[in-house]
Amino acid sequence: MKTARLVAFYGVLVALALALGLATNQAEPPSPRPSVDNPGALGLRALYLYLEESGARVLALREAFAGAPLPDELRTVVVATPMGRPVTPAEVRRLREWVSRGGTLVYLASREAGMRPPALEEWLPLSEAPLVAASAEGLPPGEKDLTGTTVRVWGRVGTTRELEWLRVSLDQGLTVDRPEAVPVAGARGVAVMWRVPEGRGEVYVLAGTDLAENRRLELLDNLRFWDALAARGPLGFDEYHQGVAPAGEPPSARALWVFAAQMLAVGLLYAVSRGTRFGVPRPLVEERHRSSLEYVRSLGWLARRARVERELVPELGRQLRRHMHERLGISPELPEEEAARLVEQRCGLSAADYLAEREALIRTLEQRDIRPADYARLVRRYARLEALLTGRASRPAGPS
Repeated sequence: MKTARLVAFYGVLVALALALGLATNQAEPPSPRPSVDNPGALGLRALYLYLEESGARVLALREAFAGAPLPDELRTVVVATPMGRPVTPAEVRRLREWVSRGGTLVYLASREAGMRPPALEEWLPLSEAPLVAASAEGLPPGEKDLTGTTVRVWGRVGTTRELEWLRVSLDQGLTVDRPEAVPVAGARGVAVMWRVPEGRGEVYVLAGTDLAENRRLELLDNLRFWDALAARGPLGFDEYHQGVAPAGEPPSARALWVFAAQMLAVGLLYAVSRGTRFGVPRPLVEERHRSSLEYVRSLGWLARRARVERELVPELGRQLRRHMHERLGISPELPEEEAARLVEQRCGLSAADYLAEREALIRTLEQRDIRPADYARLVRRYARLEALLTGRASRPAGPS
């Protein structure tokens, strides 16, 4: 008894330690931020690394536009749905001046009006458009993108000159409410990309961050759009307005804290279990279980008092015919004489013996009151027939 208690006690300690470790080491949910530091499906990490590995010069702009001037050699700036810090009017003025001098701004705007910075809305007013139609055009056989759709490139100008199809989310489009804005790509009259000239530069406004996200970057002509932008010169991604939090403590330090917490919890539980008395142990109650023989006697008494239901007798014949059908392939619809002949051919049981057992069943069924002894005798005879059919008997048994 003492050994069982110790096993249970240490089992509780181990379970508590494991539960504490699992609770403190749960993986964080995927981040929705369109940041170049986010390797998740909605991040831009794959695009940043692709451009960098292909030889293009890419920068992560981690300072405000109004705080430090944009590098003179920078040719393209990507602003992807700011989700951390607000975009101030001063930053928009600085960015607009830079575009007017010949820069290219790629604005990956949110489809939700409440997520778009008001300062950018004054410069590039946007309104919602209908839902883009679903299309799998251009996808190779076997490629699955259930939440995406294909849009065509309408305007072959600038960076879209060599493009034909783009793959974006199956969502709403956007409309740029400026007279000089030109729709560049879309489907069935719903635009998802606009080009807005600004001085000597230009602005590309896209509905959502679909064209740059990790999950659709390699589909159709999405990468070719970014290749065309990178060919113009250095390309910068706005990371300041994503407000990405600094990296947390290293994993080794976190594991040390988890281990310390586990040891503290185990120590407290051990101290409480060893230092607290719950009173004297109660006497062990001995339970006296009924023997199997008592159950057998009770079942026998019930069997003696029970009456034989008439439906049980024909069920013996139906059950035997089912075995004949399953084991020997003899259809239950055949007459008894034909079935007896086939049984004799296929398993060696005499047809006369089979028909004799059938006659005994009919005579028992015709009795006014079926005695348990008659039913038990009939059950034994049919059990012998079933044993022969199923292979449990070595030779056929004659009628008893």
